[in-house]
Amino acid sequence: MTTDDINQLIEVGRFPVACKQPELIETHISWVILCDEFVYKIKKPVHYSFLDFSTIQKRHHFCQEEIRLNWRLTFNIYLDIVPVKTNQGLVSLDKGPGKIIDYAIRMRRLPAERQMNRLVANHEVDEENMDRLAKHIAAFHLKAGVVKLHDGTEIGVKFNDLALEREYLLKHLKKSTAELVDKAIAISNTFLARHQQLLINRVERGYIRDVHGDLHTRNVFLLPEPVIFDCIEFNSTYRQIDLLNEIAFMAMDLEAAGRNDLSQLFVDHYCNAYGLTLTEDETKLLNYFKMYRANVRAKVNCLRARSAVSDVVRQSALGESSKYLELMGRYFELVQ
Repeated sequence: MTTDDINQLIEVGRFPVACKQPELIETHISWVILCDEFVYKIKKPVHYSFLDFSTIQKRHHFCQEEIRLNWRLTFNIYLDIVPVKTNQGLVSLDKGPGKIIDYAIRMRRLPAERQMNRLVANHEVDEENMDRLAKHIAAFHLKAGVVKLHDGTEIGVKFNDLALEREYLLKHLKKSTAELVDKAIAISNTFLARHQQLLINRVERGYIRDVHGDLHTRNVFLLPEPVIFDCIEFNSTYRQIDLLNEIAFMAMDLEAAGRNDLSQLFVDHYCNAYGLTLTEDETKLLNYFKMYRANVRAKVNCLRARSAVSDVVRQSALGESSKYLELMGRYFELVQ
């Protein structure tokens, strides 16, 4: 699939059922088309250090994986896989004749006004929501498979991957931004060396599990029972993580929205539901994982800026990257 194919599909293409005004949402790794009843997600033909969607066979495989893994959390959102075809120059998602050029995951569309990031922005999330969400996630974590294939310290490699974006950030943002990257990497290396035994102990105690991997407010709908979607399928090492790393993403995301109160409520209710009492070092570890998650968001937005098709999109992505880098810096004192 190409950008031209997507644009044609949006403008004149055919869909399996009525789609009056298809709306496109684009990320650095996928195209998401919102229709009346359904959502269609198509993986971009990209290859990064952490992800390989470079062939149609790989994209089809990861479509299958995305459905399988997300069914662990919710089975009524992810429906099936629809072939993307071209026939006589027309791109379509119907099941008629034509050459298959890609695949789309078909999902049920949920009410946009119940997406958690929107509710947070509108100050419509309260402690009851946090309690219900935390219990839902804790129940999933308690059933998730335990992973003991690594010692817990390999996160340092992922954290330091931000250095690959340093020169781009230096070129497009202020000099202090690049210096912040250097300081963050130094603090991360020191923290991991100092707490190596803690990380090893957490592996041995079964706190590394095959969980969601991308747990933030945009991936949650606050319905009577919370709906969590978009689990990471493209790289198991980003999904098979410490439970504190998992909940740190949600906590960091809430803090990025200026809702430190909701972040603390979420952590408290999760610990109560799972049966955890965090030690001082484990609290520092939770804050380290928040710092790492801010790092990840900064890098993702840097990648968005690199692939932007317009200066407006590029500047927006760079602004987001700068925001998360500054947030990352605010965790420095909490991990030392």
